Amino acid sequence: MRNKHSMSRRVFLRNGARSVSAAVAFPYFVPASALGKAGDPPPSERIALGVIGTGGQGQADMMGFLASADARVVAVCDPKGHQREAARQKVNQRYGNNDCRAYNDFRELAAREDIDAVLIASNDHWHVLHALAAVRSGKDVYLEKPLGLSIRENTVLRDAVHRHGRVFQFGTQQRSTAEFRHACELVRNGRIGQLKNIRVSAPCRFAELTNEETYAPAPIPPDFDYEMWLGPAPWAPYTPKRVVNPCWFHTSDYSLGYIAGWGIHHVDIAQWGNGTELTGPVELEGSGRFPPNDGVCDNPVNWDIDFKYANGVTMSFTSDGGKNRHGILFEGSEGWVYVNRSVYDAHPKSLLQEKPGAGEIHLPVSTQHQQNFLDAILGRAPAVCPIDVAVRSDTICQLSYIAVHLGRKLRWDPDREVFIGDEEANRRLHRAMRAPWHL
Repeated sequence: MRNKHSMSRRVFLRNGARSVSAAVAFPYFVPASALGKAGDPPPSERIALGVIGTGGQGQADMMGFLASADARVVAVCDPKGHQREAARQKVNQRYGNNDCRAYNDFRELAAREDIDAVLIASNDHWHVLHALAAVRSGKDVYLEKPLGLSIRENTVLRDAVHRHGRVFQFGTQQRSTAEFRHACELVRNGRIGQLKNIRVSAPCRFAELTNEETYAPAPIPPDFDYEMWLGPAPWAPYTPKRVVNPCWFHTSDYSLGYIAGWGIHHVDIAQWGNGTELTGPVELEGSGRFPPNDGVCDNPVNWDIDFKYANGVTMSFTSDGGKNRHGILFEGSEGWVYVNRSVYDAHPKSLLQEKPGAGEIHLPVSTQHQQNFLDAILGRAPAVCPIDVAVRSDTICQLSYIAVHLGRKLRWDPDREVFIGDEEANRRLHRAMRAPWHL
């Protein structure tokens, strides 16, 4: 039996502060010492974490959790046996034991009552279903970006997170980088005057795709549950390259492509700096180019979308190589701020040394994205990118994807989250899933 302290902590993590979303306006924190965090807690008192999706990004995120004294990874899950086993071995090597359990079926991991939280870094078309299973089982969720393949998936997940009172962290880790936060504080505190326009650009990376061997059918490897990998996506013959990045990333059955998978990073920062984290644009129009019809890859390989917001701000979102420079450029009436992962610049340059003063907007400070999630769990407070913010940022990418396909001006109601007077566009807010999978 667990000791009394461990049991009370477990009850707190599962049931305390059931409405985490309420803490957006009125956050409160439980002192770390009350949860055994004064010094490294023993394994029995750490946040028990399961991992669903153990590819490159999943294992990178997992290593961040393995480095924390507040978490203990206890289970991994992936339909690819070699990835699953590699992750399990890394966990066991870190802890010096053989305790980590490995699963092929995510439902078995989600059903474990001794797991507090789940890291999800599976393929995009699985993100929401995996997150729903975890949330509905009473677990907090760290979900890699992007969210779902439709806005309907996103809103169903948002409702579930609120209904079950779970802590949610979106994998937009740029919010845990000082330069991005500071740039947004400068903009929101009027240091560049009135914000007029935002320019955003992200990679498309279609050139990474290989030749016809990408699509040649082949026998399914014995350690790979291909049916589970496909899940809610339409059935298709197994090919070696179909199930690896970048090919699946460019296939609409599994992803919205780089317009969402990479674009979400910079779009999220644009939303943060614009102060529109809980709303969205009211008008958009876009165009794009699609790859040759090869039967597999069909997502946009470049895009150019223009948005208008109710606050008068306009935003241009393009793929790299277009009219915008990679990153995020905030243009104001009295200056500008530009930021990406390697460059931070402003005009006038003196802005880079300024800090928000008393009475100004101070955005939440996070220096490590996985640790911020763990701290939010322990405090039963929102993480730096909670579910409501995640849905609104992801919606920009979803709208961009729809605009590129329709190629005409669209009006968007951010309150009702529907297109105005356009039934064809509204039909694209939902996507069917292959039986037996459903929201």
